[in-house]
Amino acid sequence: MKGDIDQMQSGKWQTGVALVLGLLLTAWAHAEAVLTNGQVALRFDTEDGRLVSLLHTASGHEHIDASQAASLWRLEFADGSVLDASASASFSWESSENALQLRWELDEPAGLVVAASVTLERESTESHWRIAVEGLGERGLTSLRFPRIGSIAAQEGETFAVPIWGGESTRHARSILNSVPDGQWSWEYPGFMSLQAIALYGDAGPGLSLSSRDTESRQKRFFIHGDQSDGLMMELAHIPTLDEAVDGRYALPYPVVVDAFDGDWFTVAERYRAWALEQPFAQAARAKAGVTPEWLRETALWVWNRGHSPGVLGPAAALQEELELPVSVFWHWWHGCAYDHNFPEYLPPREGADAFRAALQEADEAGLRAIVYMNQRLWCTGGESWERENAARFAVKNPDGAYRQEVYNTFMGTPCVPMCIGTQFWRDTYAGLVEEAVNDLGVHGIYMDQACLSLPCYDPTHGHPIGGGNWWMDANEQLTEDIRARTAKTRPVMLAGEGCGESWLPHLDAMLALQVSMERYKAPGQWEAIPFFHAVYAPIATLYGNYSSLTRPPYDDLWPAEFAPERPLELLDRKFSTQFRLEQARAFVWGQQPTVANFQPSHLEERAEEMDFVMTLARLRREASAYLQDGTMLRAPRIPLEPVEIPMSRLSIYAGQQEAVQEFTHEVDPVIASAWRATDGSVAVVLVNITGEERAFQLVLDDAEFPLPASGVVYRIDADGQHEAGKFTGGLIELDMTLKAHDAAVYVLGTDKGAG
Repeated sequence: MKGDIDQMQSGKWQTGVALVLGLLLTAWAHAEAVLTNGQVALRFDTEDGRLVSLLHTASGHEHIDASQAASLWRLEFADGSVLDASASASFSWESSENALQLRWELDEPAGLVVAASVTLERESTESHWRIAVEGLGERGLTSLRFPRIGSIAAQEGETFAVPIWGGESTRHARSILNSVPDGQWSWEYPGFMSLQAIALYGDAGPGLSLSSRDTESRQKRFFIHGDQSDGLMMELAHIPTLDEAVDGRYALPYPVVVDAFDGDWFTVAERYRAWALEQPFAQAARAKAGVTPEWLRETALWVWNRGHSPGVLGPAAALQEELELPVSVFWHWWHGCAYDHNFPEYLPPREGADAFRAALQEADEAGLRAIVYMNQRLWCTGGESWERENAARFAVKNPDGAYRQEVYNTFMGTPCVPMCIGTQFWRDTYAGLVEEAVNDLGVHGIYMDQACLSLPCYDPTHGHPIGGGNWWMDANEQLTEDIRARTAKTRPVMLAGEGCGESWLPHLDAMLALQVSMERYKAPGQWEAIPFFHAVYAPIATLYGNYSSLTRPPYDDLWPAEFAPERPLELLDRKFSTQFRLEQARAFVWGQQPTVANFQPSHLEERAEEMDFVMTLARLRREASAYLQDGTMLRAPRIPLEPVEIPMSRLSIYAGQQEAVQEFTHEVDPVIASAWRATDGSVAVVLVNITGEERAFQLVLDDAEFPLPASGVVYRIDADGQHEAGKFTGGLIELDMTLKAHDAAVYVLGTDKGAG
């Protein structure tokens, strides 16, 4: 009884404190530039408008270090000049019940005015920010950075999460970015940023997310900075076209949202999902519309191989025979040019058109469907066509008129140049190549490498608006529609792109998501893979891909012979098999179509355990397709097991690297887990034991976190079929679980009518 009284008294005390705090904040708001609603309170410096306080009132956590607060906006112009709030001659503000109007006037240039508004809805932790610039005259605005949030106070167990394509998080942002002068990371949208949100939060929960609510895929960049004094700042740079200002006025055409949320990256994904799935790019998604090729949906496993058809189609056929489910082919190095050296001189195929066509026809008859590599944006200067076509005219141009150069081929050093998709020339060139590959050679689809990227272009001869804006996505739509029109009489062509991106959902049938195996290509220990994009878009996006390979990489036989490895495609040491299973397990529990790289038929015997694991997941995914293919991702359940340390290989899957295998160890969860809700409302928990030891633990789920009915039955789906695993009541599930070595299972919850 005493405990109950103490608890009531404590609750009354907390309520009283909150009431007093609310009254103080309200009084404060009348005297200073303060906006509050009882959930959060924002305060702006009355001298220059810097955000100097962002208080999460429920926890009392202050997000901003006022001593390091940054200018709220920054303007960058085509002539290279830069202005921020420190250049203003005067700052003023007005408040209303749920909004602040902020205004800066500048003497130089005369007549330039920046006006911003911040609104705070009742009972919400989200603030909505807008900005307009007046008096621009003829000055070309190339970037508007707003809002600039910082310096952000440090928290215990701080994590930064960003949707770099599939998604990544790091607990080291503050230390890494403050270890070097001008340390910063940035990502473009649409592009490496697959959706419009970043988040920084602590273990205890209070966090800040910065997102935009742009429905038209306008170009922008998300930034996070260090300041060399242990501070962090987040900001968003909006990149308009140079002619977007009307009568010298540019107004940001969408709001930016700053959310002082309580939770983690999945909280941010859920909130973003509630908005995003109602937007035009999601409503028009090809998977949602049911217009993707049927064979894509039926694909149980992808084989990602390179080179001539016997080394690509032959292994895929062998795996399909063993699996007894549809296998599809993801084919690189089929083209006549050297990889990353002579793009776009793809035709004819390196083994000759007749042999290539015949091999595809035979594969087609066996039910194998193949998509082939064609980079969607690069023209390499090493090819004869670069000069012949005067391709530089149609390349993406910087504000100074120069084109960009990017080098990917470390053996030959050939520069590749991004082409401007806004030009009819490049769209016709690319669509013409696809037309021949599909209509004449018989491929079923094109992997459009680097398709999920965009760039501003400042060439006035290209016929598109100059600068950023959203013309890139308009041009992408024109390109994909043209490709489908050119190939319609032959077959419904499947178009896939590298990476994920919400802007491409209406245009691409599938997206390559490789964060599942990021340890193979990123510095160890700094970043972790998270299914950020999956958590938002899994029901309407077909994701595939994996660097997961059992072998050393191959080597393009059109590259210089002196760099070729002595043992291409040699099996890796078995000690890396747990890494292989980790990569496959992530893809499986995150709902991706399984993919294996550099597969050889001999692996079915020489690496039987690993390949059995892959095929088990492929079969189980088909049985649980209502969740893993068509369902919505829920927060992953907590698995009460200690991490295990496993050997990792950092190794390209396609570039010889002179036998080098970089080895390190990394802590990972022994059981990889996820949870999903099907369209009928039922819930499934997905579990994979990636280790060679049996794992026992208690799985606890309650209706506070999962949409469970009051009572029901738990069914287990595994390699042995479906059977009852337990019952539950009171909206609480407590199951004693045992997963055998390399075991995988799907537990369907909340139905007494079976899981099928």
